[in-house]
Parts: sequence; C-alpha cells; structure tokens
Amino acid sequence: MSIIDQNADTRIRAEDRGHVFHSWSAQALIDPTPVAGGSGARFWDYAGNTYLDFSSQLVNLNLGHQHPDLVAAIQEQAGRLATIQPSMANDVRGELARLIAEVAPAGHSKVFFTNGGADANENAVRMARMVTGKRKVLSMYRSYHGNTTTAISLTGDPRRWPNEPGDGSVAHFFGPDAYRSPFHSSSPEEETERALEHLEQTIILEGAATIGAIILETVVGTNGVLVPPPGYLPGVRALCDRYGIIYIADEVMVGFGRIGEWFAFQAFDVVPDLITFAKGVNSGYVPLGGVVISDRIAAHFDTVAFPGGLTYSGHPLACAAGVATFDVFRRDGVLERVRDLGERVVAPRLQEIAAAHPSVGDVRGRGLFWAIELVRDKDTREPLVPFNASGSDAAPVAAVAAACKRAGLWPFTHFNRIHVAPPLVIEEPDLRRGLDIIDGALDEADAVLEES
Repeated sequence: MSIIDQNADTRIRAEDRGHVFHSWSAQALIDPTPVAGGSGARFWDYAGNTYLDFSSQLVNLNLGHQHPDLVAAIQEQAGRLATIQPSMANDVRGELARLIAEVAPAGHSKVFFTNGGADANENAVRMARMVTGKRKVLSMYRSYHGNTTTAISLTGDPRRWPNEPGDGSVAHFFGPDAYRSPFHSSSPEEETERALEHLEQTIILEGAATIGAIILETVVGTNGVLVPPPGYLPGVRALCDRYGIIYIADEVMVGFGRIGEWFAFQAFDVVPDLITFAKGVNSGYVPLGGVVISDRIAAHFDTVAFPGGLTYSGHPLACAAGVATFDVFRRDGVLERVRDLGERVVAPRLQEIAAAHPSVGDVRGRGLFWAIELVRDKDTREPLVPFNASGSDAAPVAAVAAACKRAGLWPFTHFNRIHVAPPLVIEEPDLRRGLDIIDGALDEADAVLEES
C-alpha cells in the first residue's frame, strides 16, 4: 500500500528537522524518510513509495510490520493493565519469563528484564563482576554491544572511539573471520585453532585472575555477519571453564529466530552462563530486552541484593507482545521456515550473485541473516570502500543502496557490505524479488571496478 500526501510529508520533515535529535548522525547532514505505515515485510512513505524491508528496520522486526497478533496483544493488555512497577508480580511478565526459560538451556530458569540490548549487556556484565569478584571483560574487535558506558566500551567497531575513555576494565581480542583471517588461516578448522590460541594468550597476558567475563555476539551482526567456524564457541566455553571466566552470549540481534533457532548458540553446541536478548523477543513493538541467568549465577543473588533495576523492567505491554511472539512462532513454524528459506532460497541465490559480480568477494550467513562483502579485487580481497569510510570514500556502497531504494527495497549496508535481514515472515516471492533487486543494484559496484 502506498500513500501520497505531500502536506503530511512536508509537515513531518519540518517537525523532525526542527526538533528531533537523531542517533549516530551529524544532524544537518541527514534527511530522514517520513514513514506512513507498514505491513508484513513492507513499509511505505507519504510520497507513494513502498519498500521491501530487507533490514527488518534495525534487525529487530522479526515478525514484520503491524503483525495482527502482536498488535492485538498490546491492545488487550493496555485495556486491562497498561503498566505496573517491576517490584510487583505481573501475569504476562511471569509468563514471558517462563516461556523464555523453557527454550533456554537446562539450568537457566531466571530472566532479568531490561529496556533493550545495551542495558541487557550492561547488567549481564554487572552480574558477572559481582559473582566472580573480577572486573575485567574481554570482547571482540569486530563487535557491537550497545551505546551505554560499558556496552560501548565492549564494542569493537569505530562507534567506540569518540566515546572513549569509557569503562577502563575492557580489553579486546580478534575473533575468527574465515574470509579476512587475522591469523592467516587456510581453512575453517585452522581458523578455529589459531583464534582460540590467540584468545588464550590474551587471557594469560591480561591476567586470568582479573577477567570476570568474555562477551561474544554468537554470530557477529553489524560488523560482518560472521558465523563462528566449527568448534570455536565450544573452545571459548572450555577456556572460560579453565580460567574461571563467565561466558556471556550476546543474542540481541540473532536471538529469536534470526538464524532459525530460538537462540543462535543452540546451533553451535555450546551453553553460555548468561544470555542477553532484545529485538526479536517482541519485534521491538514495545522496547524490551533481558538477561537469561544460569541457576548458579542466580543463586548468588538469593541472599545478596542485585544492585540494578529499571522503572520499565518487564513492562506489561512489552511482555504481552513477547508472549504473542511465542504463540506466532509455534503456530506458524517460524524457526523451521527460516531454516528452509535460508538453505533453499537465500544461500543458492547469493552464490549465483557472487559468481555473476566481480565486486562480490564473499557471501556468508545462515537462516535469514547474510552478508554480501564487496571488493575491488576478488584475488586481493581489497574492500570496495575503506574501513569506516565516509563521504566520497563511501560513495560506491551508497550508490548500491540508492539503486536498491529506487527499485523498491530498503537495504542494510555497513562499510563494504550489504546485509540481508528481512522479516522472518517475508513471503518467498518477496524474498526472491528482494534478492533480484540486490543483484541488479550490484551493477553499480561493478561499474566502480570498470572505472578503476
């Protein structure tokens, strides 16, 4: 559905530009698109343009725009009890916590609710530090964990730089990346072995007696859709056990079906101590995140007060949408559907795209979470745009994004990559059409190679 309402478009742009301060942006250099509505895998503006949402907004809209079951759950809950403080017991809060615990590994029966992913990671780190008595936390360079103080310090990508100094008890290490191996590996197995050797050396040199936790995105999200090679995550688990370190799995982006599992780590034969989540737990219809806590860690706080809390922890409207999410996933076979579409549609189509375009160096992913890595040379793997490119340096990828939008697809781009992350409810013809649009838009990247 498209809407043409020039007056609304003009008014919304003026109010936005006059009064809204946007995140991660130079305010005078942006021109946000006024969105009129959405349904399923599409949204539309006031100028008559409709877009396939291939980014699920910020990889959080797992059940798509305006899912009727989630909307109805919020409406029903608002009519019954709109809000209640977190120190009181609430039916939908307790029900959602139970549902999450039931799909978590055995021995993880408690859930601490937060407002989103950043504060989920903040509070998971706080728990680890209190339980171990050790303050330092290790995280990957290729990572994003949120914008609050410790979360942005844990983050490896350049958004951390202008926020420093932050939490001084954070150290970074290199994670595995089969395509751009920091360890000069020649196979996934060698990458796992060398990455684990590097991590162990980092633990030793940083001082195991000072390290309370290691936090990892199970599949690195914004910084590359990096699927861990075989054996890596179990190897991290073994190192944590050996050195008395708590393993925190950041599932904020990949939890709740993104790769076809309730939690992504369940595909990699590993059990973390703490699991952080947000985004897909209720598709962001009302802000919600949380920490799934192992019984061992939860027991520490039986007689020791946990020094943290939020006014909107486990907000009833958010939890009602979360309960509805579980109902939809089970009724509609969402997890099975994501695995099928990823294996049968996305993977082979992206391989065809990679073979057809000299600008595509690598495609990788799982379920409905993939990255197309753009290069200037397939042999040297030189990125199409430099790391952390901006302005004219970033123009080649910006041209690909613009071509996608002209053809009716809203893409997710980051540095020299296009990510494929549509809502999990996308219909197969729309999924195929979106991949075809990306295929055509990549001619813009190929043209850069022809000119150079």
